[in-house]
Amino acid sequence: MTADLVALHVWRVPRRAVGSAMLRMAFARRRRPGVRFAKFLGTGTGLSFGPGDSDLTRYAAITVSDRPVGFPVWDRIAVQQARVDLEPLVSRGEWSGHSPFQPTGRRADGPILAVTRARLRPSRAVRFWRAVPPVARELATAEGLLARFGIGEAPIGWQGTVSVWRSAADLTAFAYRQPEHRAAIARTPADRWYAEELFARFAVLDISGDRTVLGWTETADDKERTKR
Repeated sequence: MTADLVALHVWRVPRRAVGSAMLRMAFARRRRPGVRFAKFLGTGTGLSFGPGDSDLTRYAAITVSDRPVGFPVWDRIAVQQARVDLEPLVSRGEWSGHSPFQPTGRRADGPILAVTRARLRPSRAVRFWRAVPPVARELATAEGLLARFGIGEAPIGWQGTVSVWRSAADLTAFAYRQPEHRAAIARTPADRWYAEELFARFAVLDISGDRTVLGWTETADDKERTKR
């Protein structure tokens, strides 16, 4: 059985092309041969991960397929683009009623990409947004963070994050040792913020294109570590 190909695609479009990008998002649900799962996403700057954090010039897609997937209609309007090839290591939860990623369970060296995605309960949304800013501030200064941005299927209610880390140890240190993030994790079951949620961790196999569209903040040492 051929292993799934999982990829994150990200495009930056000029402001004059925002209308064209919106149209492409409207028709992005059409099925494509070989694609088992696909989600087209708006993005945020990653500074607050809240409703006012949207970035109308950047769009993303996550695909699971049995063959390489390209998006020439997006490439034509983009001024920056990147693709991150991924191997699912851990995946918990569901996305639109599906479990899209088949984790290998492997312990990976090198960079790690984490995706969180949730559908908020309307009655809990305000309480959730109040809990976000302290966690976002911790994330901004986290050791080993290489890139981050918000993702969403709708402006409000469907939210998520993409973050890239120098190593699994750096991601684990942030997730379980930073006090605000640890407190938010502890509150989740009691506050019942989410009607549906997913967390997945991936090994970064390759990055092609312009890393700055991912919000990359690597140092010279990081470049040596992540060089393929």
